[in-house]
Amino acid sequence: MNKRNHETHGQILTVSRLTTDIKNLLEDKFSFLWVTGEISNFRTPVSGHFYFNLKDESAQINAVMFRGQNRMLKFSPEDGMTVTGLGRISVYEPRGTYQLILEYLEPKGVGALQAAFEQLKAKLAAEGLFDDRHKRPIPYLPRKIAIVTSPTGAVVHDILNILNRRFSTIPIVIFPVKVQGQGAENQIENTFSDINRRSDIDVVIIARGGGSLEDLQAFNSERVARALFGSKIPVISAIGHETDYTISDFTADLRAPTPSAAAELIVPLKDELNRKHMALFLDLKSNFYRFIRDMRTRLDGTSKRLVDPRKRLTDLRFRTDEKNDRMVRAVKHLIHSNQNRADAYLKRLTSANPQHTIDNNKLKLKDTINKLAFIIEKTYSNKESEYRRLKGKLDALNPHAVLDRGYSITQRVSDKSIVYGSETICLGEKIKVTLSKGTLISRVERKI
Repeated sequence: MNKRNHETHGQILTVSRLTTDIKNLLEDKFSFLWVTGEISNFRTPVSGHFYFNLKDESAQINAVMFRGQNRMLKFSPEDGMTVTGLGRISVYEPRGTYQLILEYLEPKGVGALQAAFEQLKAKLAAEGLFDDRHKRPIPYLPRKIAIVTSPTGAVVHDILNILNRRFSTIPIVIFPVKVQGQGAENQIENTFSDINRRSDIDVVIIARGGGSLEDLQAFNSERVARALFGSKIPVISAIGHETDYTISDFTADLRAPTPSAAAELIVPLKDELNRKHMALFLDLKSNFYRFIRDMRTRLDGTSKRLVDPRKRLTDLRFRTDEKNDRMVRAVKHLIHSNQNRADAYLKRLTSANPQHTIDNNKLKLKDTINKLAFIIEKTYSNKESEYRRLKGKLDALNPHAVLDRGYSITQRVSDKSIVYGSETICLGEKIKVTLSKGTLISRVERKI
């Protein structure tokens, strides 16, 4: 049976040969094709290649876009984004899997440039590059203006004509750059570096005429946006028509709807300034003359109120003499009063001389000492008599004194209790007899 099957289907293929045949078949059949789907599992290893899956409701396919191709993309692929890509089928023989190798990729339903614009706009807005707190004020009357634009377009002539008509004496420096195509971003970035190294420029206009989104791509680049944001000199962005918006418009300090409008915003009308200047001058002149008249009137009134200085001096002399006399009298009165007070204090001080107090206190002390000595002597005599009286009583009550008169004290030996009568002691019991001189230990042999 197996032999018939082999004969029916031809030679037996190895896995490698089968995979090679499938690879040749797929790659020849699908050399280049357009595929649309949703990105999932997007990843970028250190190699810089893009690896992801393209899927729809029913199936998915592995896809890769190598670094050489993805560097040309104007947007950043991410999970969930629906894209359309041009590529070819390739079979990876070691694993027997196939994948889609993409050469071109763009978001479905929106152009790649528009997608890149929105992505960059969201990124820079999140970093705060569009915040009003970073916007610098545009000088009212700049000393020197820099214009960054193409030197051959109509834009520079329109700006120069308007600036010359509005204020012809303001110096203008034109910095020629490419405004589209390869190298435009580098030129604009380098030009802003050069401008910011100068100290004589007050404001910069970056301008170009209208065009497609691709034509305006240089002004939607991150490098140009950061160059405008990092400028120390205020920047006015005037890119395209009034309805055109670029990233540069958001990062600049002021957006002008058109290049011509930028020229009108940056300087006032010189004739209008002259008219204002003349009106202010006339108003100042009128106010000055009015001030002079008012001052003259006040001077005349003050002059009339002024008194002859000689009369004023005479009055001041009289007042000075009068005050001098009053001062002399007051000083004499003060001296006399102080002299009287000093005499009174001296009299009181003499009467309150401490020596008198000391002498009186000495007499009182001597009298007190005599009284104290008498009291001590009398007290000692009384205490001595009392002592002899009490000693006599004590001697009379002293047991030893009784013993000296021939008496004795009898005690039981057993408990040392005093024996007051013979009935309290038993025959044969030991007794202790204390005499005036000495002690006896006896035994009771008979009671009488």
